[in-house]
Amino acid sequence: MQIGSLIRRAAVHFGDAPCLTEGARSFSYRDFDAATDRLGNALLASGLQPGDRVGVLLPNSIECLIAYYALAKAGLVRVSLNTRETLENHNYKLADSGSRAVIHQDIDGLQVERAIGAAELAQMIAGGDATPCAIDRDLDAPLRLGYTGGTTGQPKAVTLTTRGELAELSAFLTDLMPDIRPGDTFLHAAPIAHASGAFFLPAITCGARSLIMPKFDAAEFLALAAREQASLTFLVPTMLAMIMEAPGIDSAQLNFRRIAYGASPISPTLLERAEARFGRVFAQTYGQAESPMVITCLKPEDHDRIGSCGRPFTIVEVAVFDDNDQPLPPGEKGEIVCRGPQTMAYYWNRPEATEKAFRNGWLHTGDIGTMDEDGFFYILDRKNDMLISGGFNVYPREVEEVLMAYPGVVEAAVVGLPDDTYGERVHAVVSGRAGLDAQAILEHARGQLAGYKRPRGIDIWPELPKSSANKILRRAVRDRLITEAGTQPAAAAQD
Repeated sequence: MQIGSLIRRAAVHFGDAPCLTEGARSFSYRDFDAATDRLGNALLASGLQPGDRVGVLLPNSIECLIAYYALAKAGLVRVSLNTRETLENHNYKLADSGSRAVIHQDIDGLQVERAIGAAELAQMIAGGDATPCAIDRDLDAPLRLGYTGGTTGQPKAVTLTTRGELAELSAFLTDLMPDIRPGDTFLHAAPIAHASGAFFLPAITCGARSLIMPKFDAAEFLALAAREQASLTFLVPTMLAMIMEAPGIDSAQLNFRRIAYGASPISPTLLERAEARFGRVFAQTYGQAESPMVITCLKPEDHDRIGSCGRPFTIVEVAVFDDNDQPLPPGEKGEIVCRGPQTMAYYWNRPEATEKAFRNGWLHTGDIGTMDEDGFFYILDRKNDMLISGGFNVYPREVEEVLMAYPGVVEAAVVGLPDDTYGERVHAVVSGRAGLDAQAILEHARGQLAGYKRPRGIDIWPELPKSSANKILRRAVRDRLITEAGTQPAAAAQD
């Protein structure tokens, strides 16, 4: 089965029913199939060859989804880029992946052979060859590259295949959203380039309409969900927290049957409030870039298990291993590992990292957790120091290097502190020369980092705690900050 075959079959099964809606625009299933054919053919006619990597740097839009699935039909490898990242990040990923082209919304400075802007993209979608575009690829050949990062913060690409994409689709339809059906409306409020895009294939396969929000706003989410009677959506906890604080939350006439959530920790208090408002409609999905969205699932009926990330998806085997890669019994803390058809094939051009991640056939997640007697898993911590703020991965070293570039800063530690809105908020502690100004350092960071990576607050200490090897102990920094949570940080960032 090819991904393009799913698009073509949906056009046959659901025809002129609405497939995609964005504002006043709507595409039927036949429209979407035809548009992806034309763009796929136009990309190949422009000189691109099957197997070439092509970046997609577009906001939530109909065009973004057309580009994603035109690449799938044309045998091209999608490199998903996040519009919230910096130009430097985009160019690094384009170069690292060897991308020959990028489809973008008129962003200057992209360093690639072919930069296809909005006007050219529209021409390709309208004027490409209308014959079916159907380049078959091996099930285990690269379908798309998704970037993550390691403990150093250096991004690396995970290679995802058609086999893995079909496995993810199967997992969603079996466990996460088993009753999605024609007539449903899936509201895409989270970034399509991040997690929300994973829900498009389940929607189109089952005849549901995808309703696209170009940019998330809590009040507009409520208004749109009520007006369109959306029945399904995916949210990161930060978005859910904003929705619960939005005017009209109590009076909105909503019709959600399933709200999936994930990508960052969630406050039990927030979840309790949300269930009181929406009912038992929440399903948590736990995954990572190397096993996209699919490791464990906490179904609505299991949400009395506070703090659990659920049981393994049907197609996934999950265990907890000790440091010697031996399985641990229930209740023992160790590293969560998994295996199944949904995992990445390998890290792109990083064989040593691939070998380290896959040992004895198991993907090592880097997450520390336990399993209870009933097979429910609980994430306790991360082996590395990566933190997740608002659903986005933040790598402390990257932020620390920016802070230490400020004159007078000698040491820096970046940690995640518990936050009801963001799951974790980025916080920094620095030390250095006398007279450091915390607000000035924050302003420096504002100009160097994507918004979700910027510290929300900063403290200045005389020195940072270190190990006997003179390594800064981020965990000790975090523990002290939590203990002293009643004190006011030296400076707090203003949004």
